[in-house]
Parts: sequence; structure tokens; C-alpha cells
Amino acid sequence: MSLHRLSHIVMGVPNVVETQSYYEDFGLARGDDGVFSTRDAGRQLNVVESPRRRLVELGLAADDGDDLARIAANLRGLGISPDLQDDALVATEPAAEFQVRIRVLPRLQQDSLEPTPYNGPGRVDRSGRAPGIVRQAPVRPRRLGHAVVGTVDLQATMRFFLDGLGFKVSDYIGDKGAFMRCSTDHHNFLAMQAPINYLHHTSWQVDDIDDVGRGAFAMLEGRPERHVWGLGRHHAGSNFFWYLKDPAGNFSEYFADMDVIPEEEIWEPEVLEGAKGLFNWGPPPPPSFLNPEDLAALMTGVHSKG
Repeated sequence: MSLHRLSHIVMGVPNVVETQSYYEDFGLARGDDGVFSTRDAGRQLNVVESPRRRLVELGLAADDGDDLARIAANLRGLGISPDLQDDALVATEPAAEFQVRIRVLPRLQQDSLEPTPYNGPGRVDRSGRAPGIVRQAPVRPRRLGHAVVGTVDLQATMRFFLDGLGFKVSDYIGDKGAFMRCSTDHHNFLAMQAPINYLHHTSWQVDDIDDVGRGAFAMLEGRPERHVWGLGRHHAGSNFFWYLKDPAGNFSEYFADMDVIPEEEIWEPEVLEGAKGLFNWGPPPPPSFLNPEDLAALMTGVHSKG
């Protein structure tokens, strides 16, 4: 595969200061220039001014200039004219209207930690208190895993990612969405049919289920309005999840234990219908998860800075 990971996103919101404060609480490290970093992948989130919340730019990483040239040719075949430079390619997604910036970057090497020991029936892997109980350090996301957008033309968005950029489909949500990957993660991008283009959520990897829970618990102390959905386990991707909401209305997800699909593995996408398309276990999703409460306001151009 020409691509190997998400490198960054640029998120547009009408309330930059409040949203930046939220992502500091979420565990991202804010630099002097306002760009946020993860533990393993460096600078991955920039929050900028926008009349409404949306994805402004999606960053992808490629291995070399040949990959960029091949992607540029594929995009031209779709009638899209990319800006191809020596070590970067920039193109505009034609339906959801965000910019994609692909750069030649090294593959991410994450430190391999000892697996968290969990006891089971007839199996004792740890003694004493569980590691998740005794941890005291704040949860710090290790990397950006995926982004999800609503698009007014799902088929056009899928053509751009599949035929243009070279993503692969992992699973479908009926005929309403597609989980797509550019790495060994089950998905790096999910496009969903929607009445307006908008950013649905971003997802950030943490070490294990304990840190999914610890991160959410810390975010909700004194701020219960941030809660959206969790704790649970998805079917598509199999990852543990907990969703929270930032002040602009975007959801942010802590995730752990995502399915891995090596390039040489034969993978047959499922068409997921009903609840199975969303989760395997956990509390049922609130109606606002698929139909965010501010969609009508976004469609009419009304937005709030609070």
C-alpha cells in the first residue's frame, strides 16, 4: 500500500480557544504554536478558526516520491488536479470539500510495551492490584488512529479514497458508510452519508481498556456534559471505545485494541446492518451519535461559540 498512516488533521471550529482547552484536557500536548502532539506520532492536531465545525485538512503519510506520483496519476484519472511537489501532494476531496495533504514521512515505530496482564478463569497472569488501578499519570494518547466525516456524496468520497488515494474497504455500514484503511489498522477513515459535510469524530489510541476508562473518567469529572457514549466495544474494528464531545460539537474517541489487517492477509468486508454496525456490546448509542444535535444548525448556517 502506498500510504501507511494518518499524519495529522486540521479541525475548523468557531470557538478555537475553548476547543483547544478541551484537547489539552483530553491529553494532547500543546506546543507554543498551538499545534497538539501525541506521545508517539508528534504534531497531529491543529485547531483553526472556521464559521462552522468541519474537517479542514487530512494528513497522510507515504513512503516515497513514487507513491506520490502514482496517487497523482490516479487522481487525474478521476478528473482531480492535485498539486504535486517534491515531497508532498495536496488535493481537494470533491464532495466533503476538505484538503488532503500527503507527505513523504517515515513509518511510525511505536515502542512495544509489555501486554497488560489480566487474570482469567484458571489463569493468573498478575498478582496484587491491577496495573490500571495503581496508575497515576494522566492518560496521554499515543497517536491519531482515524477520522470520521459526514459527506453529502458518499460514492464520490469513496471513489476519491479508494480509486484516487489507494485506501481499501474493511467493512460497510449498510449502504450508508464505509470503513476504509491506509495502514494495518482496521480503519483510518470512515465516510458516512449525511445531509451536510461535517467532522463527526476523531479517534486517539491509548494503551488499553484501563486507559480508555481512566481517560474518560478524568474528562467527565465535573464536566458530565462531555459524555456521549461508552464504555463499549465496536464490531467493526473490535476496539474498545468511549466517546466525548468537544465544545464545538465534534466527538473525540479514546480507543484501544483495534483489529490489525496485514497487507498480505485476505480480508472480506462485512456489510453491517442495525446495531451490529455500531457496537458489539455496551450501552446503546444515543440518537445524537448518528444525528448530532447541531446538524440542523449547521445546515442553516447557524453556529454557536459556546
